[in-house]
Amino acid sequence: MASTHKSVRAGVDIGGTFTDIALEVDGTVHSTKILTDYEEPERAIVQGLKDATQAAGISLSDLDIIIHGTTLATNALIMREGAHTAFITTQGFRDVIEMRTENRFEQYDLNITLPKPLIERRHRYVLPERISADGEVLLAPTPEDIEALVDAIETGGYESVAIGFIHAYVNGEHERLMRDAIARRLPDVSLSISSEVSPQLREFERFNTVCANAYVRPQMASYLDRLVHRIHDAGANCPVFIMHSGGGIVSVDSAAQFPVRLVESGPAGGAIFAAHIAEQHGLDAVLSFDMGGTTAKICLIDNKVPKTANTFEVARTYRFKKGSGMPISIPVVEMVEIGAGGGSIASVDSMEQIRVGPRSAGSEPGPACYQRGSTEPTVTDADLILGRLDPDNFAGGAIQLSTELAVQAIESALAPLSMNAEEGAYGIAEVVDENMSNAARVYTVESGKEIGNYTMVTFGGAGPVHAARLCEKTGIQNFLVPPGAGVGSAIGFLKAAFGYESVRSLTFRLKTMDEAKAQALLTELGQEALQFASQGDTGREPEMEARVFMRYVGQGWEIPVDLPDATKLPSAAQLRELFETTYTRFFSRTITGLDIEIVSWSVKASSPMPAPERLQAPQTIEVAAPVGHRDIFDAHSMQRVSARIYDRDHLQPGMTFDGPAIVVERETATLVTANFRVIVQADGCLLASALDS
Repeated sequence: MASTHKSVRAGVDIGGTFTDIALEVDGTVHSTKILTDYEEPERAIVQGLKDATQAAGISLSDLDIIIHGTTLATNALIMREGAHTAFITTQGFRDVIEMRTENRFEQYDLNITLPKPLIERRHRYVLPERISADGEVLLAPTPEDIEALVDAIETGGYESVAIGFIHAYVNGEHERLMRDAIARRLPDVSLSISSEVSPQLREFERFNTVCANAYVRPQMASYLDRLVHRIHDAGANCPVFIMHSGGGIVSVDSAAQFPVRLVESGPAGGAIFAAHIAEQHGLDAVLSFDMGGTTAKICLIDNKVPKTANTFEVARTYRFKKGSGMPISIPVVEMVEIGAGGGSIASVDSMEQIRVGPRSAGSEPGPACYQRGSTEPTVTDADLILGRLDPDNFAGGAIQLSTELAVQAIESALAPLSMNAEEGAYGIAEVVDENMSNAARVYTVESGKEIGNYTMVTFGGAGPVHAARLCEKTGIQNFLVPPGAGVGSAIGFLKAAFGYESVRSLTFRLKTMDEAKAQALLTELGQEALQFASQGDTGREPEMEARVFMRYVGQGWEIPVDLPDATKLPSAAQLRELFETTYTRFFSRTITGLDIEIVSWSVKASSPMPAPERLQAPQTIEVAAPVGHRDIFDAHSMQRVSARIYDRDHLQPGMTFDGPAIVVERETATLVTANFRVIVQADGCLLASALDS
């Protein structure tokens, strides 16, 4: 099959229910969704790439680059389906990952159940060694003790080993000694050390991070190797790169070495996608709302940059409460994630209340209406009964939905409430929408923001279906549905830069700071970040960003302070001024009489990306003609109303229409309630604005 294209790039996102493919051919995006294959995830990717390239009229050999993001590492941690792993730590600290911290995520629950550590106590070993907080060797391990531990690892038959010693973030010499001893005798064992995976202070978070990396590393290395070979065997000869949780792209080799950095790779792509839309439309306050088949993710994007953090949690076990999960210390696009997706399962609890999620039907067997054997009702089943989905054209007609099976599932599960199917479907939809809107409100308040000041950018297979109701519940006046919203995260991969963020903990008080040592650390982190970022080989000089995490001496937590130059450390006086300016922005005032200290350092290198063209509002407006009508359930009038149906492919910039309406497209559907008016923007985005705004 001959082709004359200039550039072909593919973004591939594996979710809990669907695998999304976005294919960009000379700036034109072709997309498809295919059910995720849990047995062999790479099989669905290859099939999706074949479908997308065929639709675009090209072959797999025309692909120039594939960028991949996945939730497989996350799923392995949540389901506890990783490698047989051992953890080696400093003598006296064997139970750190079980003791956790003094924080209680449910303060008034006397019967609180703490999450189980990733590695059981019988698989945790100790080495007599000690390094001080300044990096001084207080107790050197003996060769005999090291060899005794190697014997234990060999006897235990472990596939992977995590090594985390106290204060190794300052001096990783003992971790390297232990790693090298195991590698000499057991070359097939996968090894992870905390001074490389997460060289940051706070041993609970650091130990958890290195354990998580070791736990998923064999599985992810095997998967990435199979993926590359399978793609190449299918006829694609292009390089494959991986999206990491911080919003950048790295090589497969780097991803296989530090797979814990992939835990939030898919959602990070979605945030990049929303930031790109924000820049195109000149929006400084955007709330990204990504609702897929398994989870919903919400991220704040201020001044066109997604909010980031150096720690986050996975596998929350207690009603998705903060603090009830496994802390991971890596650079990450910060977002709130809850178990609310199209496949989230609804049930009735002991108090006869409807509960939705966090359990999900996933792709196997999927919602009851998929006709794949499930009898449990999901959000998708509810949306179908409410008229929001077309049973004959779901996923472009690839999946035929059964309204009858959806009705049976809801009536059976909600029988204790004596509800008919429509009432039950409305209850399920309202509960999941309330869960998501509550999460969005809390998240913005915790961030010191007013949610009503934000414009929502929504995507994911289920996001546009629920966006209007979320806006009504939260007071958001406008939401945007971009073209390709159903595969938004995959498109986001194509907008991301090659980049890597290096982090390190090393404490300096400003009054006594060794500026030469601090400058050397900044330079070292910059070189490390450049080494990973340059693997993309874009031919352009990487851009550098640096920040330090500072606090008043005696405080327990730090705030991020951006440095004006990523290669040159400011003087102590300049650092104090930068800190006080940032501190005032956070807390409105500074504290007098206290010294200031730098706790952690971060340098990010990324390839420069061309700024998207700023779009202008349509100059002429015309009323769009619907392609049909459908009765949908209206949450305000509590009755069926006639909604106009619009085919997104037929909508042109400047066209407008009022709700109630539904916009249909291959990968998703947009519900427009009676409170909103839609105007199609120059780039094809649907801008829905509240009529009373």
